Amino acid sequence: MVAGHLQEKRGYYHIVLTYLDASGKRCWKWITTGLPVKGNKKKAEALLMEARRDFVPGLDKQLNKDILFADFLEEWLEIVKPTIQLSTFSSYSNMTKGVVGPYFRSTKATLSGLQPWDIQSFYTKELKRVKANTVIHYHAIIRKSLKYAMKIDLILTNPADKVERPKVDRFVGSFYDSEEIGELFEAARGTKLELPVMLGAFYGLRRSEAIGLKWSAIDFKNDTLTIKHTVTSCNLDGKHILVVSDNTKTKSSMRTLPLIPAFKERLLEVKAEQEHNRKLCGRSYNKEYLDYICVNEIGELLTPNYVTASFKRLLEVNELRMIRYHDLRHSCASLLLANGVPMKQIQDWLGHSDFSTTANIYAHLDYNSKLSSASALMNGLNLGQERHENESTL
Repeated sequence: MVAGHLQEKRGYYHIVLTYLDASGKRCWKWITTGLPVKGNKKKAEALLMEARRDFVPGLDKQLNKDILFADFLEEWLEIVKPTIQLSTFSSYSNMTKGVVGPYFRSTKATLSGLQPWDIQSFYTKELKRVKANTVIHYHAIIRKSLKYAMKIDLILTNPADKVERPKVDRFVGSFYDSEEIGELFEAARGTKLELPVMLGAFYGLRRSEAIGLKWSAIDFKNDTLTIKHTVTSCNLDGKHILVVSDNTKTKSSMRTLPLIPAFKERLLEVKAEQEHNRKLCGRSYNKEYLDYICVNEIGELLTPNYVTASFKRLLEVNELRMIRYHDLRHSCASLLLANGVPMKQIQDWLGHSDFSTTANIYAHLDYNSKLSSASALMNGLNLGQERHENESTL
């Protein structure tokens, strides 16, 4: 007999079926309903009854402790799919199906038989091929999937917790100084990259935030712009997908910044240009992205890949020092620090959720605070006074 119940996870209903296999072992089968919890209880209960009635043990790949770990990973992916963002699922799926799954399938490791050394050997092999940060992403997938296996009582302990995770490669971003930023603004003026460049360098916006900025987020009356919409892209099952979202990376990323006069003036000009292009192109104008700021002459949204590739070409053509688009965000932070803006205010400006994130990335640039520290030490040790007295005796 197949028993079952509904399980709520991250706002969605899941069906959990339990039954005994031919050998008497208890097995579980999770089925995603795709139904949000709010307002869908009766629908979910109907799906549960249908699943209990129609499910035949043995005719489907079952979720049990003897399953190959590679197969378990694919089952786990389908279970978590409704609970995570599409871009995150795409990343998980590509890494699992492209690297993690094939390796453990070749070793024929089962879920219950997986040992810490099996995982450690995988990391050792991959570190010869990719950077430590990539292996850390693999580790996150393996650990999360095994944590779930513990949750539904398929395993007693998580072998990934006993593995030595690679050390994070500390990243130090490149950045432009004020003179280079000025040259970049001049090179980008009048091109499709003008607004993304200004948004990245002056406001420190991430690529997804710059492309996702909408006219409805600009308050020309009160001179503010609000970061609350993002556009990203991902590859899923061989298809390139554009992901638009009314959610930012974190709650702190949703922020309101002052609209400076120069940028306000340029935005009003761009808005008029877009309205003119819409009338000029007529039915040929893409009306899907009417509220977006970063579009081309026929209303098509600038994609993340386009911004990255075109930014590189812009630097090459104008013989500017090569940096990434994301380094404009670092340039913004470095200029703020150089002009005495406290680290806490920079955290708010950039939309970091944690102060330590800002401090860890930009502490090496905070030269002003080091000057203050040196001055305090000099005063505390009377080094300045001692030098003055020595000079007076000469």
